[in-house]
Amino acid sequence: MAPTSEIPGNQPTVSFAVVPVLDLKDGGVVHARAGKQAHAGKRADYRPIATPFGPPHDAPAIARALLGITFSPVLYIADLDSILGRGNNFELVRALADAVPETDLWIDAGFSNLDDCAFWLPLGATLVVGSETIGSLEDWKAMCTNFGRNLVLSLDFDEQGLRGPKELMSQPDLWPERVILMSLGRVGTETGPDLDLLRKAIASAGDRHVYVAGGIATKDDVATVMDAGARGVLVATALHSGAIGQKEIAALWGGRRS
Repeated sequence: MAPTSEIPGNQPTVSFAVVPVLDLKDGGVVHARAGKQAHAGKRADYRPIATPFGPPHDAPAIARALLGITFSPVLYIADLDSILGRGNNFELVRALADAVPETDLWIDAGFSNLDDCAFWLPLGATLVVGSETIGSLEDWKAMCTNFGRNLVLSLDFDEQGLRGPKELMSQPDLWPERVILMSLGRVGTETGPDLDLLRKAIASAGDRHVYVAGGIATKDDVATVMDAGARGVLVATALHSGAIGQKEIAALWGGRRS
């Protein structure tokens, strides 16, 4: 079932989520920029986040603030250390789960096979599997067989196209219920979403829920993605900069009253 954002008071319930993103590295929150998963060198160089929502070492405070702004039932967490293969932030993610117990955590930790997934399952979180880290199509099918509805597939795109098994784009029957279109070159750039890619995915998705990540800069970007048929956007930079705030999100929902 798709996440639903509900604005307190007289606002309607909207079947669309503005999902805040936390990028974790070295025990704190960092600012991801273009190529979050495309180039290991860029990931390693990410600097601590500068945000009005709390110091970078206080991930729970930042998470609570972002969820309060977005009214999101979901928090997306990228463990960059795990993605880089140099440890993980498992205990910090556990602390985040305790800090926001009513929130569905979507965890991206560079999953490539069953063992990777099994390590994180005790948190009771939803696991985001990026196409670029999938070892093989057989590994993906095995993860789906064993973990099914606990999975979200992130289709990771760079300037060359899909990173990972090409069948994941050409055979949408391989998609789980929820799919993220991750435009790696747009991450942290606020250059706008890839609407051509979104329209292509929506046309193939059937009743699956499609989310957009990378480049979301303004309320208008969110509205355009919503109107195209997506079920949510993943946002970080625009929230921290104030380009998208509580008023902008509430206005979007208000504009969709029936």
